[in-house]
Amino acid sequence: MSREEQRFIDAIGRTGQGEADLQPLLAALRDWLAALGQALAQAALPGGGLQSVCPMARRIAALQEDRIRQARRREEQWIALAPARALAQRFEGKLMLLVFGKFNAGKSSLCNFLAQRFGQRHQTVQYFHLQGGLLVESEVPFPEGATETTARLQGVCLGQGLVLLDTPGLHSATDENAALTQRFLDSADAVLWLTSSTSPGQVQELDELARELRRGKPLLPVLTRSDVIDEDEVDGQIVKILRNKSDANRADQEADVRARAADKLQSLGVAVHQLKTPVSVSAHVARTAGADAQAMQGAGFERLYAALAELLAPALAYRDRKPAEVLLHHLQEDVLAPLQAQTLPALQGLQQLVQDELDALPARRARIVQLAWREVMPGLPALLEQHAASDEVDAVLASLHAQLMHAFERHARAVLDSHVLPAPVPVALALPAGSGYERVAGDLPPSYEKLYEAIGQSVLAVLEELADEVASYCTARMAALSDAVSVQRALIEEHARRLAQLEEDLRQPQAMAAR
Repeated sequence: MSREEQRFIDAIGRTGQGEADLQPLLAALRDWLAALGQALAQAALPGGGLQSVCPMARRIAALQEDRIRQARRREEQWIALAPARALAQRFEGKLMLLVFGKFNAGKSSLCNFLAQRFGQRHQTVQYFHLQGGLLVESEVPFPEGATETTARLQGVCLGQGLVLLDTPGLHSATDENAALTQRFLDSADAVLWLTSSTSPGQVQELDELARELRRGKPLLPVLTRSDVIDEDEVDGQIVKILRNKSDANRADQEADVRARAADKLQSLGVAVHQLKTPVSVSAHVARTAGADAQAMQGAGFERLYAALAELLAPALAYRDRKPAEVLLHHLQEDVLAPLQAQTLPALQGLQQLVQDELDALPARRARIVQLAWREVMPGLPALLEQHAASDEVDAVLASLHAQLMHAFERHARAVLDSHVLPAPVPVALALPAGSGYERVAGDLPPSYEKLYEAIGQSVLAVLEELADEVASYCTARMAALSDAVSVQRALIEEHARRLAQLEEDLRQPQAMAAR
């Protein structure tokens, strides 16, 4: 056995269980969720005073319905994570490495080879797979082939402290495979990113890993199939021989993968220190060459074991804080993310509708006055003629006042059709002071021109006062709704900051150690 292989196997046997006290952070995360729900409930949007069919009311109703859907959805997502949590508990105290890569990247081959090596060193090897959410143990190695052979999430437990999760490729031919992989990512403590040396470092694959990497999991790129087929003469016959790629070729490919992966991680907002130095291996060459110390070194496994040994510290740090990480991820992805991606834009849209309404109110107020004026004033001459015989100004004003109030209310409801308006409070219609007609013994004068003008001024004054009242009512309603929207937006943003702080509190010691 090589030195690095023995060192790694010994280290795996000593991993044990971490001693981190996560209870304060777990309590803080649960308190965050409770506080968010309570704060949003207390800052409910006031929908009163709006017609149910208007855009603002529909937006408020949609926000409420979406909030209910989000709550239901996050409960479903938490329940859906139960198999992943159960898997983590089943292997509590062990280090779980996710073997990631598109199909035909050599995942099953590498897992089988490592299992073979552990078995040859008298370490326990137990294969398993997930079926219907249950763990089923097996003695059969993973099937290997040029086409996708992994139709379910499977794994192998090596020794007392290591579990490899071999996943259906995220670029799988079946949606079920990709969905299954995503569901169990929470169980892993670190990621082995397998990429074939025939087309190494397809960094677009890291898009699928972005969520896991943002969770602080270390990433070790492994270039598989780092070999070439040469022709050689054996006993006078030309035969094809599988050989390792040269050290220079491997170094060039590893440097290229590291550089492009680092750029990709930066674009994804992932800390570059999580990226470990890539290593190149050929399980096929090691296996066919007898897997002795020289063959293992030539096939790159000495370097792989050394890299895995260096991966232990950050991976174990993640494992020890995993219960809090799982809850944190749930809060980030199933609670906060929908609020940020759906609720905040909807609130912003509602805020814009409210502002548009506020901006339009002055013009609509003037429009109501104009429409009511145009309806009432053309009938005034006939009204004056009607009461000419009685010579009573008060009778003219009383009749006109009834028409005015009716016209104002009807046009106000038509122009302000988004609002539920209360009945307007009647405003007395009286001739303006100084008009000369405020007291003529109640009689109509022989000429109506100046009286018509005086009554028109009074009608306009009443309409302006009524319009001021209804505009003030609508403005107050809109201002209250705008304030409630601002409060909800601020609550979401503030809780996002609080959750980010809790994330920093959870990961800060590990981040400092990684540096």
